Amino acid sequence: MNGKPAQAGAASPLPRIECRQLRKSYFDRASGEEVNALDGFDIDIADDEFITVLGPSGCGKTTFLNIVAGFETSTGGTLALDGAPINGPGPDRGVVFQEYALFPWLDVRENVEFGLRERGVPAERRRAMALRQIAAVGLSGFEKRYPHELSGGMRQRVALARVLVNDPKILLMDEPFAALDAQTRMLMQEELLTMWSSDRRSVIFITHNIEEAVYLGDRVVVMTARPGRIKEIVPIDLPRPRDVTSPRFNEIRRYVTDILHAEVNASFAQMRTAAAA
Repeated sequence: MNGKPAQAGAASPLPRIECRQLRKSYFDRASGEEVNALDGFDIDIADDEFITVLGPSGCGKTTFLNIVAGFETSTGGTLALDGAPINGPGPDRGVVFQEYALFPWLDVRENVEFGLRERGVPAERRRAMALRQIAAVGLSGFEKRYPHELSGGMRQRVALARVLVNDPKILLMDEPFAALDAQTRMLMQEELLTMWSSDRRSVIFITHNIEEAVYLGDRVVVMTARPGRIKEIVPIDLPRPRDVTSPRFNEIRRYVTDILHAEVNASFAQMRTAAAA
């Protein structure tokens, strides 16, 4: 057995996200050159699908996420959410960053309520919504704590609760567990999957960790070195919960590692060339 998962069909006949020939370029003032971050990026994502994205540093993973979030605009191609073009940020997309991005002067409940308050949700209703979401991420009893009083894992739970309380259609996660220790990271992965299983919203999860990508994803998107394209989409034909020690899991992990290895080497070669120029 070569470790390659069985091929799956299309993500969905009616994808939530449709991405066609997406391009993103920008002017690099340091080099004085135009840089292609993404070029010909194509993918469909279903309304209940968990997608993980791997690729070399600088390949455009976060750029793609930011375009879906509406923080950046593309320079070519099309990107649609439920058939409509994405023209900016919106409450239908929630973003969880690697940095917790919590307001240090607000306590846990106030941080979770922040988006609701900005949307004009009445105080009594937003308080009730925030308390329910705080309980859902296992932080009941910590409502009045401030970010500096919490562990890294707890802060990331608050960040997740602040996004989920707005009930987004799509959850966009940019290496959210990268700064956590191994045990906390594993617990957060399990909690995230539990929450996702209960509502089955679309998730795009950026990571550099191959094991994490295979453990979480319905499909793993492996990107090329810059300009970022999709090298291969690997369907993960494993039941949940997944056993990271199983032979099949490790066959798939090795298969994804082999795909990624060549692109990481290509990325290093690009950096050496740029440094020598």
